Formats: sequence, structure tokens, C-alpha cells
Amino acid sequence: MKKIFAFLSFVAIITLSGCNKDFLDTTSTQSVSGVSIFADSEKAMTAVNGMFREFYMNGWGSGWDHENGGLPAYILAQDLMGEDHLMDAYGSGWFYEDYRFGVLADYTSNAGRQYHVWNFYYTVICNANYIIAYEDNLEGDPDYYNYVMGQAYAVRSFAYMMLVQSFQQNGGAEGSAARSLPGVPLYNEPTVAGSKGKGRGTVQDVYEQANADIDKAIAYLSASSLTQLHKSHISLAVAYGIKARHALVQQDFDTALEAAQEAMKGQSIGSWDDIKTVNDVNKKNVLWGLAIQTDQAIGNAGIFAHMDADSKNTYSKARHLIANWLYDEIPDTDARKAWWTAPLPEAEWGTAGSASGSKRSWCQKKLVFTDAASNLGDHILMRTEELYLIAAEASCEKGDFVAARNYLKAIGTKRDSGYEARLAQKLDDKTLNSNTVGAISTLMDEIFFQRRVELWGEYPRLLDLQRRGLCYDRAWEGTNHTATCTAYTSKPGSANFIWMIPHSEFDGNESLNEETDQNPGQGKGL
Repeated sequence: MKKIFAFLSFVAIITLSGCNKDFLDTTSTQSVSGVSIFADSEKAMTAVNGMFREFYMNGWGSGWDHENGGLPAYILAQDLMGEDHLMDAYGSGWFYEDYRFGVLADYTSNAGRQYHVWNFYYTVICNANYIIAYEDNLEGDPDYYNYVMGQAYAVRSFAYMMLVQSFQQNGGAEGSAARSLPGVPLYNEPTVAGSKGKGRGTVQDVYEQANADIDKAIAYLSASSLTQLHKSHISLAVAYGIKARHALVQQDFDTALEAAQEAMKGQSIGSWDDIKTVNDVNKKNVLWGLAIQTDQAIGNAGIFAHMDADSKNTYSKARHLIANWLYDEIPDTDARKAWWTAPLPEAEWGTAGSASGSKRSWCQKKLVFTDAASNLGDHILMRTEELYLIAAEASCEKGDFVAARNYLKAIGTKRDSGYEARLAQKLDDKTLNSNTVGAISTLMDEIFFQRRVELWGEYPRLLDLQRRGLCYDRAWEGTNHTATCTAYTSKPGSANFIWMIPHSEFDGNESLNEETDQNPGQGKGL
């Protein structure tokens, strides 16, 4: 059986030795050797571009490529594992198995979701490590040097934090206790075939690594006059945004607020016209996104091929919907309600994947192609609005309810003509309703309601549920969910909310023992 550890090393070497595809308006690097890439800091930009190109490539396992188009696909999978996003039919099966918790046992396969996700993030980490390895001897323009190193450290930080949230419990009332749980293996140096694998360490070890890396990224990016050479790259503001995300997971609300405030400097909240569809990195409110050029589209592996019901794509026949409970909670005065189709009689739903595909109750129209014929559409990874919501949550946790309200109003008044009156009805309280389809009565309830609406489909709902120690029930009265899965989702910290480590990792890593280092078995009631 193929060993993941060796496979990751091979992928990283290939990527950084010039076999990455053209992208980010660079010239082909097919004939460029790894040594020449790191000849100086400006040439090292080829490695940076190759690292970000991996973010939206497929081919991370031995099969099932059409639901494994890199980071956007894994964000979608973890969003569907929550209660706000659903699919109206099985369709071709892609992503529906994530939605109905049908992939839990797939860790034994190199085609499974677990293998793909683990492989993806560790490949990204390995590529970052190849850049960081030149930290002490990369010559050339200091601005490019600082920029290149800032990218590598930020990416490594981001990837480790996403890994530990995907493969271990991390929050809620057990947030402090979770720090001593097994984390994920940490690699801070380039790996090659035959390198010795590492053990899991602890969640706290991963937090410390991610924190140190993002702080180093911020220091490097602060020292460079280059701001953001491409929207797929990480700017100083994005690095602060990543730091703020990390701090929320760690329940460090002082740091979350400070980092969000730094990230917000000079940024603009989008108008309705800016967010009518969320698929263009050039919008003023987009800080970070994957800009897909014509020659970089990955066809059916791209998430819009699955989500855009009007694209006539085979996979879009299983349409993506908002949960009707959440839709009903959005006031009619809120422009964002137009992100989804209003309820219609079933006889008028139209045919999925046809010209009337989105003519179906609650069908999403937010995350769609900019040009379906060419499979084009950018994947947005961070918007200004998220930073305001982070600042609102952190302020509320700190008891500064006035500031929290002001951050909410900055967004809400651009979306909803009646927002100030609505917000005034919420109690100054940081308590969050443990019933995720219960009353929205406190200020914290309102903050999370705004996250659920504003970031629907963009940021994994499951990660928010996990860090707050929440569970949920999709089976409310009149639910439009086609798979309720109550037995899988009704317990906080459920083993079903994290993935098991792929079996192949234990084959290839002598420092791990599957009997003692594997995550708890998954199944109903866990």
C-alpha cells in the first residue's frame, strides 16, 4: 500500500522543482530546477506561486477526484457537515456522503475523504518547508525575501491549524482539556522519501507551532514593501486575519480582537452589489481568494460545478440549499435573502442542472460560476466582513457590548434597512444558545446568526460548532433536510465531527501506532 509520508515528500519535490503548471501570470517553470528556483528571492516567487496553485488542484488520492478539488472542496465538505447547508438529493454522490456522514469509514482507502484531506494539507506544509529551508541563505531583493518567507510561514500556520481542527476536538467547555489531546505530527523541515515520521504530539503543540509561524509571517510581511502581488497570496492584513481565526479557536479573545483590528485597517465592507455573488477576488471587500484563470479551471473538480444549479453541469443536479430554519430567520428587509430562492410550490421547482435549476425552494445562488461555459469563478477565502464578525465576537466575550454592537452594525446596516431596530432587541449577554435552531435573543446569538448568514458556504460551519462545543439537530419541525443524521450530530464533541487518520499514514510512519494513536471509532451515538 502506498505510504502517505513518502508520497507527500515526492509531491513537494516535484512541485518545487519546476513541474507545477503555469499560473498567477507567471511563465512556465517546466524546465526550472529546484536549485535555480532558489537562486535568489525574486526567482523564489516561482515556488510561492506553485505552493498556492496546490490550493485548488485535485489528484490528492487514488480516486474520487471530482469531489477533491483542494481547499474549496474541503471547506464545502465541512460546511455540509453542519446544519445550515444541505443537498436536496443524492445526485452523483459527490459531497452528499459528507452531508449524511457516509464517509466515516473511508479512512481505510487511499480514495477516501480522510486520505485526500490529510494528503492535501501535508503537501502544502511540505512545500512551505522547502521555502523556509532557504531562510538563512536566500539572497536577492530584501523586499522579495521578506515577502517569500512571509508567505511560507503563513501557509504553514494556516495548514497546521486546519489539520488540527479536522482531526481532533478543540473547543467548547472542554477547550482547555482539549489542549492535551493528541494533535497532528509537526514537520518543520523538508521531508524526502524515507524521512522518519513524527508522532502526534498534543493539540497545544500544534497551537504553539501555528502561533509562532503566523507571528513570524507577520514580522516578515511587515518588513516588506510588497503588499499582495496576487490575490491568492497572503497580505499582511490576511496574516492578521489568520491570526485572529487561530485565536478564536484557542479562545484567546484579546488576541483575536487585536489581530482582527489590525486586519481591518484600510479595508472596506462590501455593499450588496459587491456580494450579490461571492466569486470575484477583485471586489473591494475580498482580502484573500483563489483567482482561477481560464487555463487553470479544474472542471468537475471545482466546487461551482457542484453548487451552481444553473450551470447545466451533471453534478449540479443535486442542488445546494440553505436550511429553511435559517432562511426563515432572515428578515425580508435583508438583501442577503436573495442569495437563495424563495420557497416555491414543488411543481415549480424546475429541473436541477437545467436553465431553471435554481428555481427550487431555498436553492443557493451565492457561490456560482462567473462564466459557466469556461468553468470560471474565484474561490473567496477571506472577506472584510469576517474580520468585523471576529471583532464582534471577541468584544462580546470581553464584555464590551457597545463595541460588539458597533461591529455588527457596520455590516448589518449595509444589508438590512431594519437592522438597527432588530439589533436593539438583543440582550447584552455573551451567552450563546446551545440549541442552534433556538431563539436568537442575546448579542452573542446575533453575532453567530450573522456569521451563519454572511459566511454561509464560505467558512466551514462545522469548525464554528466545534470550537464552541456545540452539537445540533437537523430534524426540526418542517425541516427541509434530506438527511437528518441525528444520531451522528446530537452530542457535543462527537467523534463524527472529526476525521480519522488515514490508514496509510500508519503504514508509512513508524512513529504512529494505529491501535493507540488513531482517533476514536466513529458511528451512531458517539
